[in-house]
Amino acid sequence: MLKVQVLSGGEAEGFIPELARLRIEVFREFPYLYAGSLKYEQRYLKKFLHLPESTLVVVQDADRVVGASTALPLAQAEAEFQEPFREAGLEPTEWYYFGESVLERDYRGRGLGAEFFKQREARARALGYANTAFCAVVRPENHPLRPPDYRPLDAFWERQGYRKRPDLLAHFSWQDLDEAQESPKPMAFWVKGLEGDKR
Repeated sequence: MLKVQVLSGGEAEGFIPELARLRIEVFREFPYLYAGSLKYEQRYLKKFLHLPESTLVVVQDADRVVGASTALPLAQAEAEFQEPFREAGLEPTEWYYFGESVLERDYRGRGLGAEFFKQREARARALGYANTAFCAVVRPENHPLRPPDYRPLDAFWERQGYRKRPDLLAHFSWQDLDEAQESPKPMAFWVKGLEGDKR
């Protein structure tokens, strides 16, 4: 029996170690290829989860965390993610930003990805936001570490009502598995307008 919880702010404190483990495990896969550390992840998560308008959706199988998804006001996200909006004349305070969605491989294909979007959008509406956005890393088709069976998630995101905005492009740095040090990666934004009053 899978259990889905929606938490905010300090409610998520006890999940930090498991979330850090899960992020490293899933983000090692293509297309992120992230060579992270538990220490960095726990520090990042503590900072993020203590924001009062942050959101954490957690999926547990018994007592084990097998999936998670995050969100926060774009105005409280890293400057690298706000910059493309400002350059396009869009006000970051009007957007609720969706961070990562991570699921262990055995739990994919069960509708949990759509549930992550549903719960985060509900939280955005409850907080008074009318616009949501997320970004995804852009990798070349001929990337040497791209698995032969890799399928982009574009069609899934479109089914959730999101559209790609190639003009909104961020650059964020991390170290790939095959890199000796960090380098900036292009991140393309996907956006959606929600029903309700604008913030």
